[in-house]
Amino acid sequence: MMKLMIVAGLGNPGKKYEETRHNVGFMVVDKIKERGVFPEFKTDKKFNGLVSKKGDVFLLKPQTYMNRSGDAVSGLASYYNKEAEEIIIIHDDADFPLGKLKVDKERSSGGHRGVKSVIKSLSTKDFWRIRVGIRNRTDKKAGEIALKTFGKDEKELLEKVIDAAAEEAFLAIDSELEKKTITVK
Repeated sequence: MMKLMIVAGLGNPGKKYEETRHNVGFMVVDKIKERGVFPEFKTDKKFNGLVSKKGDVFLLKPQTYMNRSGDAVSGLASYYNKEAEEIIIIHDDADFPLGKLKVDKERSSGGHRGVKSVIKSLSTKDFWRIRVGIRNRTDKKAGEIALKTFGKDEKELLEKVIDAAAEEAFLAIDSELEKKTITVK
């Protein structure tokens, strides 16, 4: 069973980015907060992030913008003396279609700049990741879609995906994660 954990959703701060595909990590952490009855997020300037703590679990939404997400994650981990294995990063993945999740560990960034920042700041890739597919059927290139919003026809599936990703995080909080691929329909 895992003890104290940091569950960090990656995204970009501000209204402009709130509903974009790149912010799906924030959306999942918001769902975890809601379902787990965590306190409201508070700005913590020490970690450059929004933090909510319940028991031994920290929820984190870095406010450093995606490319510097590692600053907030490593700051919180360092302050509370947490190892990489006690960290779960939840982020978008444009290589997968909406509806597909992957839970894995010890992988490269795959070109995701937020994950690259976390790896660099922690000096390891030995942390858990919940990768949430964001691509739709018409998207051609990953870079073209990160800052697009979800279409009306995708909203129902998006909610199911957010629920499934939050459920995986709860599994980690209660016991342990295992590598897997999940398809949500």
